[in-house]
Amino acid sequence: FASIITALPRADEAGDPARTYVLQGERMQVAFAAFDADVSAPEEAHAAQWVAVLEGEVELTTAGATAVYRKGDAYFIPAGVPHAARIKKGSRLLDLFDQVDRFRAK
Repeated sequence: FASIITALPRADEAGDPARTYVLQGERMQVAFAAFDADVSAPEEAHAAQWVAVLEGEVELTTAGATAVYRKGDAYFIPAGVPHAARIKKGSRLLDLFDQVDRFRAK
């Protein structure tokens, strides 16, 4: 990411192999995530989330259906919908979370 993004606070929960930088709003968070290895995110549900794939590939499973998103694609996960993802090494994502405390800064 550009230095304007890497100057943002790092997310504490993200850990390796993701490097996540957080922009905090009054009631939402924006996260910029870079993946240094393939990641399998287990099924979870939380507040609404909108994701833009800046680089790489995400395989998202919701309600038993799997879709693949690549650079230039975006997707929306409504609040409370269980989902799981496989994210390829080298992927970079822009996430908007409809919650103020999705990540805590280091």
